[in-house]
Amino acid sequence: MKCLIIDDDFNSRMILKKFLQPFGRSDVVTDGEEGVLAFQRALAEKTPYRLVTLDLLMPNSDGQQTLRELREIEKEFGVDEKDSAKIIIISGLDNTPQLHDAFSLGSATGYMVKPIRRKAFLEELEKLGVILVKK
Repeated sequence: MKCLIIDDDFNSRMILKKFLQPFGRSDVVTDGEEGVLAFQRALAEKTPYRLVTLDLLMPNSDGQQTLRELREIEKEFGVDEKDSAKIIIISGLDNTPQLHDAFSLGSATGYMVKPIRRKAFLEELEKLGVILVKK
């Protein structure tokens, strides 16, 4: 499984990468602009990300803007909705307007509040239908 971790917090990036390491490749970027470029490049190379974890509060391009851009890129590449990336919002915020917007406007697939616990994270992936096969 190919994953993209978009988060400006070093510790969060490393924790998520460690959780995902047994299941495949995880690319890590520090802000939304880099995330959009990586996501677009992967689709252009026909090696799309299956899972994206996305922090809401980041410099340059915040999580809301990044989420909208990722979904727009999928449309531009003709990605069918059933094949679209699972995008999990990861944030310290809980029950905010930004969270509401991520689901209603940005088509996020899941949401988790920091600090992320391994068991809860893997359960969320299972719930979303992301098949985890150890490499």
